[in-house]
Parts: sequence; structure tokens; C-alpha cells
Amino acid sequence: MRAFQSHTGIAASLPFSNIDTDKILPGPFLKTISREGLGRHLFHMMRYDDHGAPRSDFVLNQAPWDQATILVTLDNFGCGSSREHAPWALWDFGVRCIIAPSFADIFYNNCFKNGILPVTFDRRTIDALLLDVSSPSTASLTVSLKPQTVTRTGGEILQFDIEPARKTALLEGRDEISASLDHLSEIEAWEAARQDILPTITF
Repeated sequence: MRAFQSHTGIAASLPFSNIDTDKILPGPFLKTISREGLGRHLFHMMRYDDHGAPRSDFVLNQAPWDQATILVTLDNFGCGSSREHAPWALWDFGVRCIIAPSFADIFYNNCFKNGILPVTFDRRTIDALLLDVSSPSTASLTVSLKPQTVTRTGGEILQFDIEPARKTALLEGRDEISASLDHLSEIEAWEAARQDILPTITF
């Protein structure tokens, strides 16, 4: 997993509540276990019309937000099914941070497992950021994990909270598999000892 330390990028406004994982990545695109290429299907029903042509009124089809790496959105982002393909599609599109008042729990956890930083602010702050990023001249944000800050284009610094363990994992680019592999020698020793305690039964 790639580490997240500090990121500056274009932020796109998605001023909708309850954007579920089916809107993030619809069911027909879940037939792969590869994370590559899913970005082109991100928000498919919102980005494309019934003929597959890009909708000109959707923010991610407009410059400069077609290069967005940060999303600013509303409550309960990522609700619905637990499909991990949703953060895979966001990552493949280029999204590194999502800012919202709240997230669905499973989606929130999956973001950390895939190197995406979910940031929460109160609704008043979110509304101010939505207004900022709706204009090309103020659409750039800087998100710094170590000091836990989001810096607006005008220079105002906003402080956010994050659990220490999640913060450390993102800063170091370590997921649960990496944490387990830290104990590889102990795991291998236990597996060897287990053969004597509980030998494999064969027929």
C-alpha cells in the first residue's frame, strides 16, 4: 500500500448525501479481482448517459475537476454494500482523499486498507469547502496527514482528527497484511510446532 503523507490536488464538489457504493461503482463492474482499470467506471451512472457518452453537467467530466484527486461530499458517503471495489475504483481514478461530514463504517475502514484518507469535518466547514472547490481558482487543497491539516487556497488551515493507529499505518504505507508479516518468524514457528501437536490427518 502506498503511504499517504501530504497531498496537494484539485478537489471536486459532490454535494450529495448517501452516495452509496453502487453509485461509486455499479454492480456490472464487480466481475474482476483486478484493481486496474476500474477508475474509468467510477460514478458510471452519474458520469455517462445511457449510450455511454460523458455527461457534460457532471463535475468529473469538467476541467479542472476531471483531474480531481480529492473529493468533498456530504453525509454517509460510501453507504450500501461492503464492496471493496468502490475504493479500488476511487484509487484507480486518482482519488487520494475524501472529505465529508460522515462515512459509512465499512467504506471508511476500506479506505484505510487501500491508502485513501477519509477526513471528517462538521457540516459548516464542509459547506465552506464545497463552495471553495466549486470554483477553478480555489479548487486546490493541501491535505497533510502528520499535522492532520487541510489547507484551503487562501491559506486557512483546518485541523482534523484521526485515530493514531490508522494515522501511523497510512504514514508508513502499511496495511493489515504488512502488520501480520512483521510476525512471520513467529507464525512459521507456530505452524511448525502445530504439526507435532495437531498433525495433519490424511485419508
